[in-house]
Amino acid sequence: MRDVVEIGLGKTAQRGYHLDDIAIVPSRRTRDVDDVSTEWRLDAYPFKIPCVAHPSDATMSPESAIALGRLGGLGVLNAEGLWTRYEDPTKILEELASLDEDADATKRLQEVYSEPIKPELIAERVRTMREGGVTVAVRVSPQHTLALAPVVLDAGVDLLVIQGTLVSAEHVSTTDEPLNLKEFIADLDLPVIVGGCTDYKTALHLMRTGAAGVIVGVGADEWSTTDTVLGIRVPMATAIADAAAARRDYLDETGGRYVHLIADGGLSTSGDIAKAIGCGADAVMLGEPLSLAEGAPAGGAWWHSAASHPQLPRGGFCIAGEPDGTLEELLFGPADRPDGHLNLFGGLRRAMAKCGYSDVKEFQKVALVLDR
Repeated sequence: MRDVVEIGLGKTAQRGYHLDDIAIVPSRRTRDVDDVSTEWRLDAYPFKIPCVAHPSDATMSPESAIALGRLGGLGVLNAEGLWTRYEDPTKILEELASLDEDADATKRLQEVYSEPIKPELIAERVRTMREGGVTVAVRVSPQHTLALAPVVLDAGVDLLVIQGTLVSAEHVSTTDEPLNLKEFIADLDLPVIVGGCTDYKTALHLMRTGAAGVIVGVGADEWSTTDTVLGIRVPMATAIADAAAARRDYLDETGGRYVHLIADGGLSTSGDIAKAIGCGADAVMLGEPLSLAEGAPAGGAWWHSAASHPQLPRGGFCIAGEPDGTLEELLFGPADRPDGHLNLFGGLRRAMAKCGYSDVKEFQKVALVLDR
């Protein structure tokens, strides 16, 4: 039972833990790093590394999604992003990369994202990704799923990602017809990833919709403002562990249907990735770390998908700086400094080897300790 703390008369709060609050405990066994596999599979689609890209235009263009796919990860293109609003958004991305990190940057983001989405561009971008020979994944927001999903599906994607800051299976509305996730997913013949969520009950309800994967977290990193704008912040270690507990109960409930958990938020180093998987995640969703790859679409600038919201933006705009290396070096090394920002999945493999585990699912059993 998790600690419950009384924060005032008649009001309690559950204690939660961030990834920085925990550490991995090695076991009695170690393993050769060459005998460790970071492969994972979502439905029928295998991946070399448990890496899913956050669908930000700062990091994901059709070309960068292909590049990540060829390196063994899963690129996710935003169906509501610049690549589906403009025939050629490269000039806009170059302009954004030159902006200062101030309030004007948010205003400019809102302006460029006010251009209407063009369905024909969705089909064109999906076709480009498919011709690249990789698994094709496209993100839509819950609010626009009913309108955009038919276009996305007709274009021929492999995976559909329904992602918002928070997604529930029981959205209530007195003005609009809400999206019934269970009915919607049941009518599809392809895997769907939904999220984010931050607690046991929501994770369990999203699993019951028939989703193949659930995104855990709200994408919170140092540039996210979901906490300051909405007051919502759930520490990632706790959120992942709670979702993993929901999955265990769902496995018992269904007789063995496994739903993959994708951790999204507070992940910037190989150690963060290792701890997220140790808490129960199957894969991680990376955003800002990928903005530092050579050739990133926005040239080192970074912003969340929600940073351009027309009424309530939830994410700062930052210029991350000079590239850390190629995308391959970011993922697989070699690293030339000891801060964990390069060779992200080489670091994960090394952590697994040091603890004696041979694959990602086994590594979810690793012991953890509070160190703060």
